[in-house]
Amino acid sequence: MPAYVPGRTVPGAIKLASNETPYPPLPHVVSRITEAAAEINRYPDNFATELTSVLAAKLGVDVEQVRVGCGSVSLCTQLVQALVDADEEVMYAWRSFEAYPIISAVSGASAIQVPLREHVHDLAAMAEQVSGKTKLIFVCNPNNPTGTAVSRDALVRFLRAVPPDVVVALDEAYREFVTDPDVPDGMTLLPDFPNLIVLRTFSKAYGLAGLRVGYAVAADPALTAALRQTQVPFAVTSVAQAAALASLEPAAERELLARVADIAQERERVFGALVGFGYPVPPTQANFVWLPLGDATADWAAACEARRVIVRGFAGSGARVTIGSAQENDRFLAAAAELAP
Repeated sequence: MPAYVPGRTVPGAIKLASNETPYPPLPHVVSRITEAAAEINRYPDNFATELTSVLAAKLGVDVEQVRVGCGSVSLCTQLVQALVDADEEVMYAWRSFEAYPIISAVSGASAIQVPLREHVHDLAAMAEQVSGKTKLIFVCNPNNPTGTAVSRDALVRFLRAVPPDVVVALDEAYREFVTDPDVPDGMTLLPDFPNLIVLRTFSKAYGLAGLRVGYAVAADPALTAALRQTQVPFAVTSVAQAAALASLEPAAERELLARVADIAQERERVFGALVGFGYPVPPTQANFVWLPLGDATADWAAACEARRVIVRGFAGSGARVTIGSAQENDRFLAAAAELAP
């Protein structure tokens, strides 16, 4: 069984390995966390009722179309458990989010991996490989770890080609970092595709990675009802719920999204510098860049670590580097310049 490999933390080094935000939580959010922590002798609201209602109102959908979970990866697991039997198939692009193979293996489902094409989802090839046993398809957009994204037209063509009894999970963990208007907001596609479910998280743009809270929005409430059935009781802590609610308040959200804009600007700076150094970096819409280094990946990542910069290497494939603060990015770029091809 494959094992999930988290980004490592090395004392004294800059960590650019886990797609975390470089910014600390807003003081307002920390205050709400502190208040909620005073009551952790009580179980949390099992269904995150208030957070679900706030999200539904924000997104303009019915509350029954929304489910909150312990991070979007937990919701991915719940989907596989709810929809796929041991002799059926889960499909996803590869390379993509490394939890997909683990989730499939744990559930006993068959995993159908469709190679990326020029670092982007090959949606036409994925549609062609759908069989009578295919029950769930993950589309990570923007894709982790490559940062690439599919266009609205390509995604709509794919959704039209997928049989209506096959659920498509659009994993939008990095949606807030998208600046290309051609990359679709999955929420706008829900009215036209009853088999679509959109997954999002508070871990990245909202800076709550340590608290584990995400949410799913489905066109068909039957899908979110299935998520309720497969959720571990009390999975989302009261502290996480309070932090997410505080982050969604208008003033807090404005400040958080201003931080996202700063990260997107730094992303473009880092991308441009890497291209100038000669790295074949694909365009990215996430809060990281992908360096397809092939067999040189492990040595390159180790050389970065020797320069006190920790990146996420995928041996034989490439390295993913999170966009950090301007100072952290400068440290990384100095290392990348020394190691340039």
